[in-house]
Amino acid sequence: MSGRIIVDAQDLDVFYGTSQILFGVSITVTEGQTMALLGRNGAGKSTTLKALAGIAPPARGVVRILGKALQGRKPHAIARAGIGFVPEDRQVFPEHTVEDNLLIGAKKGPQRQDYWNLHRIYEMFPRLAPRKERMAGNLSGGEQQMLTIARTLMGNPTGLLLDEPSEGLAPVIVERIGELLRKLRDMGVTVLLAEQNMHFCLGIASHATLIDKGQIVYGDTIEALRNDEAVKSRYLAL
Repeated sequence: MSGRIIVDAQDLDVFYGTSQILFGVSITVTEGQTMALLGRNGAGKSTTLKALAGIAPPARGVVRILGKALQGRKPHAIARAGIGFVPEDRQVFPEHTVEDNLLIGAKKGPQRQDYWNLHRIYEMFPRLAPRKERMAGNLSGGEQQMLTIARTLMGNPTGLLLDEPSEGLAPVIVERIGELLRKLRDMGVTVLLAEQNMHFCLGIASHATLIDKGQIVYGDTIEALRNDEAVKSRYLAL
């Protein structure tokens, strides 16, 4: 891990209409980290990722991607700068094939890197290869989740934002998604993972940040969080 900062967000305020959702949120993700952004439903996890991706532009604060301030820029500009966003509702193109979905996302990265291509994707996602001619709308929920992650990787991002990848999936599929994320971690892919499911993150993430009522309330290694019963009880217990 080089220590190069991929995502650096400072003092983000985000509103939906007149309702303030984020209050001075700051989060930093360095190269090679898998950072879990944890919190209860409605805590502000998805909004934080959308603010970083340009979908929910902050009213105040700074978002730097690889040192370049990009707050207020359109989502496509932030994607070109190296951020890949995997939304919680998957958003595949249902009337296009699996392979067409992958090709729609294909581009070189901000440093012209092209590590991720069809061959490598099919190696990493073996369930997609025999389904490459199937319409994406006919895939299972878990297969659609894998396709959305794979399509995002086809853009060769420097950093990956994943919003609730385990939500609504059967336990066996959640386990497969977890295995995939561990492989990405071991490859050195930089990931910011928004999740309610702390147990899902324990075997995946290297670091954890907790958000509650739109504010960051905790940050440490995932092992420190594992052993901090008071913090888990206060901010993560249902």
